[in-house]
Amino acid sequence: MTSPVAAAVAAAFKAEWGQVVATLIRITGDWDLAEECAQEAFALALQRWPRDGVPSRPGAWLTTTARNRAIDRLRRDAVGAAKLKEVAAMAYTPETEESAVPDDQLRLMFTCCHPALSIEAQVALTLRTLAGLTTAEIAHAFLVTEPTMAKRIGRAKQKIKNAGIPYRVPPDHLLPERTPAVLSVIYLLFNEGYSASSGADLIRRNLSAEAIRLARVLVRLMPDEPEAVGLLALMLLHHARQATRLSPDGDLVTLEDQDRTRWDAAEITEGVALLDNVLRRGQAGPYQIQAAIAACHATAPSAEETDWVQIAALYGRLSRFVPSPVVELNRAVAIGMADGPAAGLRLIEALIASGRLTGYHLLPATRADLLRRLRRHDEAAEAYREALSLTSTAPERRYLMKRLAEVSI
Repeated sequence: MTSPVAAAVAAAFKAEWGQVVATLIRITGDWDLAEECAQEAFALALQRWPRDGVPSRPGAWLTTTARNRAIDRLRRDAVGAAKLKEVAAMAYTPETEESAVPDDQLRLMFTCCHPALSIEAQVALTLRTLAGLTTAEIAHAFLVTEPTMAKRIGRAKQKIKNAGIPYRVPPDHLLPERTPAVLSVIYLLFNEGYSASSGADLIRRNLSAEAIRLARVLVRLMPDEPEAVGLLALMLLHHARQATRLSPDGDLVTLEDQDRTRWDAAEITEGVALLDNVLRRGQAGPYQIQAAIAACHATAPSAEETDWVQIAALYGRLSRFVPSPVVELNRAVAIGMADGPAAGLRLIEALIASGRLTGYHLLPATRADLLRRLRRHDEAAEAYREALSLTSTAPERRYLMKRLAEVSI
């Protein structure tokens, strides 16, 4: 059973991690030092709070403690001597820059997404530093290996350090140039919550809920930004199905087998209304198109009545905005449903030949499903075994093992 103090530290981590790290980055200009000292502060809280009690302002305690650890590190480092004078002169105060961004976490995201970096670097750094995702989780989102992503994050931090890029809230007129990266951060945060990249649990509800909350704040802040509205609609339409994606035993339930009467009708209604309103502006972008695909699924009375022809056409349109192999994979699924599994399989085989999704478990899993529907069971079994070797989450593994058993009879 979790102790009250451990629960308080966990709650503080969720609420304060981003602010603590951001404050230390702003003061020291050193991302690695900031993260390390923040981690040490939380570890120290686990030692001291049971003895001294949970402080009335946990965030201030953690930030002061982390700042003191940073000062100690700089004092021992001759290179940090000049920086130490600046740090020692600064007491902890909350971020005071005036900004139209009303939410602390969202303000930090805009701060972290600096245009001097590539969008990928902005997004990766923000997910790592503020959202607390691991390098492995971020690597999974970008379809690269963990060592590759670690090097990219390291290079981005070094560029910030070498160029002396300041870590501060951007003025309001510069927010639009950072919005695409912030939208990507929110979307990938939602995706990791909606379908975790590893572990015993497929769904991490806290991440999905936080992403939706941030999107709502962003839409209120930027009501004329169509892609922000599209992203909120997209997440609501997906989130509406969350309660039906796992069985009571924790097994994966595919879309066609989900109990549609248990989908959240209020979220579907809101998502469709948001989408309809934003599409009238005639400025369709990738999040709006993905929301339209999600709406096709969410509003279909049954799996059999799903408009797969429309979904395939929407994926074709999406591929012009986002020329991604994952989009092509999803388009292949849609074509396989609209025109038959043989048509989908031809596209899958082309994707495999391209090598662009090597190591991505959903590629052999999709191929296996199409082969199963074509009753080519031996080939399907081989593809299911390949997918199993690449899958990290327990519910997905159980689902694939069940399918493998079906075609192995």
